[in-house]
Amino acid sequence: MSRKDSTVVLSVVHPICCGLDIHKDKISATLISDDGAVREEVEEFGAFTDELYRMKDWLLERGCDVVAMESTGVYWRPVHNVLEDRCQVILVNARHVKHLPGRKTDVSDSRWLAGLLRHGLLRGSFIPEKHVRQWRDLSRLRKTYVETLSDYKRRVHKLLECANIKIDSVASDLFGVTGMNLITLLVSGHEITREAVSACTRGKLKGKEDELFKSIQGFFTEHHRFQLISMLTLITAMEKQIAQVHARLTRLLSDREDKIALLMHVPGISELSAHALLAEFGDTLDQFESSASLASWAGLCPGNNESAGKRHSGRSPIRNGHVKTIMVEVAWGAIRKKGSYYREKYYSLRARKGAKKAIIAVAHRILKAVFHILKFGRAYHELGEQYLIQLNNTSRLHHLHKQAAKLGYVLVPLGA
Repeated sequence: MSRKDSTVVLSVVHPICCGLDIHKDKISATLISDDGAVREEVEEFGAFTDELYRMKDWLLERGCDVVAMESTGVYWRPVHNVLEDRCQVILVNARHVKHLPGRKTDVSDSRWLAGLLRHGLLRGSFIPEKHVRQWRDLSRLRKTYVETLSDYKRRVHKLLECANIKIDSVASDLFGVTGMNLITLLVSGHEITREAVSACTRGKLKGKEDELFKSIQGFFTEHHRFQLISMLTLITAMEKQIAQVHARLTRLLSDREDKIALLMHVPGISELSAHALLAEFGDTLDQFESSASLASWAGLCPGNNESAGKRHSGRSPIRNGHVKTIMVEVAWGAIRKKGSYYREKYYSLRARKGAKKAIIAVAHRILKAVFHILKFGRAYHELGEQYLIQLNNTSRLHHLHKQAAKLGYVLVPLGA
């Protein structure tokens, strides 16, 4: 290698590229072009749609087909909406491109991004296709509504407890048929009698009229009634919204029913969790080369942190990602299925690693199964609870054969 070649440290991957520093109302752009001589152009644009189209024309006129921007908040989304059909958009984690110490301005940030992009030093975040992003919006909206609904139900519990109403001490589900009938009786303002309570009971609670009558005696006043009516109105509206969002998401995923059916064969995966998984990373997984890369993106594998030959904390940098949350919920459901491989794996790991690490390990294995189902269309195969036992027996016999050979003996089965 010549002396000149040895000084080349970084090669130019994108001769023409642009870095964008995006804010709510302003975008700073630095475009680098290399046509024999490196040139920089700096421009500022507004955040309105017409300004974004002006920025798009400015990029295309200069032959720029790749841009980089930080994933700060949601301000990158309007830019992506305008550029995605003509430019390669590389969305990067702000933590990965933190600016060097020194003077910092919006222009210097965009210049730093453009310089890193020019030499191919940026790793883009996963941006699903447009229809998958729509599924994701609906799935996360449904989750938000469900959490809000649960929050208001807890408030109803608290309100009734403050009014000495103990319905949930008798009925396991306050919002079951009997519970809602009794709440409606409270809201109506009618006199509470044994006959009225008896008319409200359904199912297994029949025969517990006396206990229910005692539980509904308290200090329920007009003040409590006003609050309860307001909360019940919101709960009814939220349940209606959840049903509408679920119906729309189901309709959008109707042509993926075969893949949803394959996913539902995996222990712990219901129709809702199958919808949520497809909404997070789509049904093709073209962006992920292996199940390991998918697990790493989801935060379901240990992190690599080694220096000077010492292993430091291996905690995953992703603490509570959406996919990680879904998979942990699925894993808790999977270990409840008797006779399944995941149940046996969980309990074998829990004894050594603890419950939290064991459930993450199970979630990792389920995600690997999901990868092969969606990527290659394979059906789920249940290994069964005896799989680990047989695997351990095989390795144990192999070890005993080696130990016997060292002592000059040969192990022979009892039958022989």
